[in-house]
Amino acid sequence: MSTYKTMAFHLETERLILRPWAEPDAAEFSALLSERGEETYTVERGRKGIGELLAATETTGIALLPVQRRAEGDFIGYCGLIIGRSTLEEPEIAYELFRHAHGRGYATEAARAVLDAAGATGRKRLWSTVGTWNTPSLRVLEKLGFERNRVSVEGTKEVAWLTRSLP
Repeated sequence: MSTYKTMAFHLETERLILRPWAEPDAAEFSALLSERGEETYTVERGRKGIGELLAATETTGIALLPVQRRAEGDFIGYCGLIIGRSTLEEPEIAYELFRHAHGRGYATEAARAVLDAAGATGRKRLWSTVGTWNTPSLRVLEKLGFERNRVSVEGTKEVAWLTRSLP
């Protein structure tokens, strides 16, 4: 059993609300994943994905949360903690936003709230893994104080591993 506190599942910033997943998020979640251009995600697949995320949260006490803009109330992406390529003791921070929401500081703002929530669980360090080609994500991580640890190769792509100590 984890010696860490459960992560807060409702986080608010000046412009954003991060909250638990709800069934109506399935359509937007599917659209976001489809925007990657690798494949088209159905709403049913989005629903299944949300179910898997909720089940993972139940067992791990950490969460990937939908991000919505406070003023507009619209879903713009997700941000949170996952085990990913790391461990429950030192999870990964993950985020993805719709392209129309890029370049406005939303990812940095959401990730800052998640960093605070991660620190409040008693964890000492977080990881992030991101494709070396993904300059905007690397910039967000740099702003948040993440430092490059190493680079690995997965298939034909390079993946940067970054780490950040928590207070």
